[in-house]
Amino acid sequence: MPSVLFVFTSADKTLSGGQTGWYLPEAAHPYYVLSPHATIDFAAPKGPNPPVDEGSVKAFASDPDSVKFQKDETAKSKFAGAKKLSDVDFKDYDAIFYVGGHGPVIDLPTDPINARLIQQFWDSGKIVAAVCHGPAALTGAVDAAGRSIFTGRTVTGFSNEEEEQAGKVKDVPFLLEDKIVQLGGKYVKADEVWGEKVVVDGHLITGQNPASAAGVGKAILKALK
Repeated sequence: MPSVLFVFTSADKTLSGGQTGWYLPEAAHPYYVLSPHATIDFAAPKGPNPPVDEGSVKAFASDPDSVKFQKDETAKSKFAGAKKLSDVDFKDYDAIFYVGGHGPVIDLPTDPINARLIQQFWDSGKIVAAVCHGPAALTGAVDAAGRSIFTGRTVTGFSNEEEEQAGKVKDVPFLLEDKIVQLGGKYVKADEVWGEKVVVDGHLITGQNPASAAGVGKAILKALK
């Protein structure tokens, strides 16, 4: 059975001091797509019990997978035993997946341990995947030649328009859409704001927003097979 590492943020505050963390359905939906077919471990910069975005819990209070995930004893034990990124051996996994939320834009882009880990997965030809704000975690990563892993590749992620509609522009150090373009990526998005968009470019898999989370899970599963 293949193995996938889910990476969560350890940040619990935005730049403006608001509560944040990882976004509930962006973990729950891919988890239930992948868990019947893959071994899944959790990790975060600081290890156990990474903070969930409380707003996402409220927003998805009637979403079956999100509700199930919060009560899931297996998932709870994975959170309690989440590895520190510094303790992860990339050789143990076939894919790495970054859960979104505003937290990942705060702590993961500038984390040298995270950047090294992504490069190890990337240079080994393993799947590197992220959804919504999760691709922000990849912005500090380079390939063996020192180029951004976005350079020359088609990528999606949370759009500027979505960030503006969410009222969170001042909460993050950069707008993800702009950053992807700055790093040489070809940014694409759904025809409608908040619409589903999943992009596969080689072994890089990205999803635009919460609506794209299950689709990213399916794309990871297809790539693993």
